[in-house]
Amino acid sequence: MSDLDPATTALLTVECQSGVVGEESALPELAKEARDSGMLDRVAALVEAARGAGVQVLHAVAERRPDGLGANTNARLFRAAGRLPVRQLSGSPAVEVAAPITVAEQDLVVRRLHGLSPMAGTDLDALLRNLGIRTLVVVGVSSNIAIPNTVFDAVNLGYQVVVPSDAIAGVPAACTAEVIRNSLSLVAAITTAEALIAQWAPAR
Repeated sequence: MSDLDPATTALLTVECQSGVVGEESALPELAKEARDSGMLDRVAALVEAARGAGVQVLHAVAERRPDGLGANTNARLFRAAGRLPVRQLSGSPAVEVAAPITVAEQDLVVRRLHGLSPMAGTDLDALLRNLGIRTLVVVGVSSNIAIPNTVFDAVNLGYQVVVPSDAIAGVPAACTAEVIRNSLSLVAAITTAEALIAQWAPAR
């Protein structure tokens, strides 16, 4: 993988929020996989390394209004989400970025009220273009839905995409490897968190 120029590279965490991967998750199986696999720790380390190298960090958060206004209802996933005991309500602890990942003053947080991807119907693309970003490093959850959607949308919009294979998670765990092998590797550069951190280390 070629050098990632900090001036034109951004790191995007996807749905790494307390209500998804935290201790009080609406999706406990996914949260357990994210924690037990070490994914959350690796994402936190990548965030710190990116900041140290001058790489812009963004956090994509999925949320909904208490009245559900504007939220999708056109798929079983959306309808089920509305019935979960933990809801991703705007302004609630569920939509805060989950520990051990931190949010620094210079980070950007992009919130969405609908859909499957932080690229669709949000400010994310415009923000990246205004920042001069050409390469997007995508981490977070889930490898089942949000991560592939993010990667495909970014590629369609003309970005180079990098995916650290051990900094994304889904359920069952085997799904992640299959999605990487059969889908993501065809459109994105696949690497590891360790390799990225090592690549960014000299700039720190």
